[in-house]
Amino acid sequence: MRSLNISASGMLAQQLNIAVISDNLSKLQVSAFKRQRLEFAEMAPQNLRTAGASTSGSGNVLPTGAQIGLGVKPVAISRIMLQGEMKPTGNPLDLGIEGKGYFRVELPNGGTAYTRAGSFQLSPNGALVTNEGYFLQPQITVPPEAVEISISNTGEVMAKLANNPTPQSLGQLELTNFANPAGLQALGDNLSQETAASGSPTAGAPGNPGFGMVKQGVLESSNVDPVVEMTTMVECQRHYEMCAESVKASSEMMATANRLRS
Repeated sequence: MRSLNISASGMLAQQLNIAVISDNLSKLQVSAFKRQRLEFAEMAPQNLRTAGASTSGSGNVLPTGAQIGLGVKPVAISRIMLQGEMKPTGNPLDLGIEGKGYFRVELPNGGTAYTRAGSFQLSPNGALVTNEGYFLQPQITVPPEAVEISISNTGEVMAKLANNPTPQSLGQLELTNFANPAGLQALGDNLSQETAASGSPTAGAPGNPGFGMVKQGVLESSNVDPVVEMTTMVECQRHYEMCAESVKASSEMMATANRLRS
């Protein structure tokens, strides 16, 4: 019976939905993580009678057709690019992006990746690096005699040096934008990579038109709302249970049909 396959498609789709929800909940504490959502679509229905088909040689046509659906399928897992809450940390090397944009970092293989997780550290030579040791681009190097670092909302990095009251410029931070940031491919370690879907990167200074502002001493939180995720999980469970009941009903009908033949 086709009803078994239809119900099974719904159960499989909800299993994947639970996996997406579980992944969101597991990343509540991941800086700047963007929650994901499973998108569904109907499978192409089977035509039993086509609307508009001729019913006789006189040119009469069917006013309505007869189609039966064949179930549901997952078609995409989209990212919800809402701003996460800015949480103060007091660490001068923690940077949050308020608005659009990504920090650009250099990978060990020479490639480029992008991140909104601005928890930066200092390398042995004083360069700003991610927690995995990847260099921020363009590189900013803090001299060892620096006693205070300040970063403006527009990305200008200044440092006060020992025995010198005049702040010294260390460089200018850049942000990178994409036409479709949801099309970036996640690499792990809070990094993403350009794809054909994301569009080409566009670099600019924080605060420029189309670019967000940099906030020093804060980190952007995950935009996952645990209440929303738990509510969605309950809905998912109910959908799964209804599909399972359909499988049970179909199985009982098939058992009845088999008994009639015996």
